[in-house]
Amino acid sequence: MAAMAARLHLLHPPAISRPSLLFLKPSLSPLSSRIRKVSTFPRLCSSADQSPQSASSSAASGGSIVGGLLDYLNESWTQFHATAEAKRQLIDAGFHLLNENDEWNLKPGGRYFFTRNMSCLIAFAVGERYDVGSGFQVIAAHTDSPCLKLKPKSASTKSNYLMVNVQTYGGGLWHTWFDRDLSVAGRVIVRDSNGSFLHKLVKIKRPLLRVPTLAIHLDRTVNKDGFKPNLETHLIPLLSIKPDETSAESKVSSKPVHHPLLLQILSDELGCCADDIMSIELNLCDTQPSCLGGGNNEFIFSGRLDNLASSYCALRALIDSCRLPTDLSTEHAVRMVALFDNEEVGSDSFQGAGAPTMFQAMRRIIDSLADKYVGENAFERAIRKSFLVSADMAHGVHPNFTDKHEEHHRPEMQKGLVIKHNANQRYATSGITAFLFKEVGKIHNLPTQLEMIWDVDPP
Repeated sequence: MAAMAARLHLLHPPAISRPSLLFLKPSLSPLSSRIRKVSTFPRLCSSADQSPQSASSSAASGGSIVGGLLDYLNESWTQFHATAEAKRQLIDAGFHLLNENDEWNLKPGGRYFFTRNMSCLIAFAVGERYDVGSGFQVIAAHTDSPCLKLKPKSASTKSNYLMVNVQTYGGGLWHTWFDRDLSVAGRVIVRDSNGSFLHKLVKIKRPLLRVPTLAIHLDRTVNKDGFKPNLETHLIPLLSIKPDETSAESKVSSKPVHHPLLLQILSDELGCCADDIMSIELNLCDTQPSCLGGGNNEFIFSGRLDNLASSYCALRALIDSCRLPTDLSTEHAVRMVALFDNEEVGSDSFQGAGAPTMFQAMRRIIDSLADKYVGENAFERAIRKSFLVSADMAHGVHPNFTDKHEEHHRPEMQKGLVIKHNANQRYATSGITAFLFKEVGKIHNLPTQLEMIWDVDPP
């Protein structure tokens, strides 16, 4: 994503909104947004745990950044659910859903968005003083996280257990998936009663799967030699004890692609027949909810912070920056958020940052707003007037492994936004872009800190 960000030039950096307890790695300079004070949020999990009175009170006041992030994390088990929740919030805020297949009729002052593959989203708000060739102010983040995904043929049986074959996605710490209360979530293609086919999202909220660790009695040297699981043979979760010979599962004449039991659980959740499930695209997910923790509730305990935290902050910044009718009245540029999929595996997909999705959207926005304008290279001029923040997570210094950070560049919790540097251009940060970002922070009393990323392991 940083490589993509490098294509855009910097001009006129406006304000940014402050994330709480988290680190971002901005590459360029941030999207225009109104500053909202981050309050200390007392609840430990999501809004579902609040009383109706406190929930309505929170909603009436615009909601807490921290509480909203927890809700977003708990809704967004997969990249599909993260995009669906972002879509819901945008519609609630008055944004208009576009279709990439249709002609766009955009207007200055309008707020719009579209999705691709149900896992990528581009949202934007057009300034009321927009003129052809005006620039774009963009925050880019990603919706996917390292996880385990079901293989195309997931059904297997071992030692009288029904197992679910999985494959690793991205660069995860796979040993942490052992002994977790796991379940599945994702996208399913279902046959409708009229013969058509529908995309549906599914989330099984109860613990369904588990990858058990081998007992210490059978692996006496594990603490000395280290836990080094074989990802193909040891990381296969259990679904159930194999049914007896009279059950429906045992009567299947040919080896099923997916266990009938799993399909039945999915169909019960979806309200359809198991035979109507045509295709599944599922992630394994930890059922433990995201929550606040620490002695003063100063930490967010959650999976998928990389990069749902940046996605939520970007989304909230765009929505909050054009919530009032007058918020776009003096804006000349187009404010944009781009949430891509497949960053964890290189971004080279139809819905990833390596695809021309964002640039195609920019060109279409310019063409739609051009009206009868006749001029030279409006798109190229707009790009030269634009800037983009590649927003992702940074690693706070680990108190038990301080040597893993360069001595003078150790990001600390609650000490500000992190600007990442790399001499070999793994990030788009330059002296100019870092300076502009820090200046914006100073104007709005937002602290920043620096991190240097090695291309090799630290000495």
